[in-house]
Amino acid sequence: MHTYFIHESSYIDENVSIGEKTKIWHFSHILSRTTIGANCSFGQNCVVGPNVIIGNGVKVQNNVSIYEGVEIEDDVFLGPSMVFTNVINPRAFIVRREEFKKTLLKRGCSIGANATIVCGITIGEYALIGSGAVITRNVKPYALMAGVPARQIGWVSRAGNTLNFDHDNIAVDPFDNSRYQIDDDQLNELV
Repeated sequence: MHTYFIHESSYIDENVSIGEKTKIWHFSHILSRTTIGANCSFGQNCVVGPNVIIGNGVKVQNNVSIYEGVEIEDDVFLGPSMVFTNVINPRAFIVRREEFKKTLLKRGCSIGANATIVCGITIGEYALIGSGAVITRNVKPYALMAGVPARQIGWVSRAGNTLNFDHDNIAVDPFDNSRYQIDDDQLNELV
């Protein structure tokens, strides 16, 4: 007996691993050699794979395709209709399957609706990508990114709240009173 849920309208290919309590909703397709962790959720009309690795606790909203070359760590959020690419210079008349670039989404980051992630980059832990942003280069952990092309407009906490810093470059997230400090243009969570 399966310990996960697959809607009857979805397709799961051979050689797929799906963790317990994961839910895959309407009209989705999981291609072969894909690994999906536990407690994940995929909205309707998602395509995943082949050869994709997804961690635990990942939430994928409607109309998202996760292509070969994308790796997603635990607790990542992918907003509706956000887009991954896998080739830098696509042409319909040239097959470039051997040129797929690796894209890595680190633990806890969130990608807003309709954002585009150009292949070959890494998005740092707990970064927040605004809706509609186009990410063309690596993103620092905890960075708040917006625009086309995206630029960093601030910092966010682990809980995703925008941080405001005092004269010592320290910020407190009112959600859980966690403290953060900017040091050498990097955000560090204080213990």
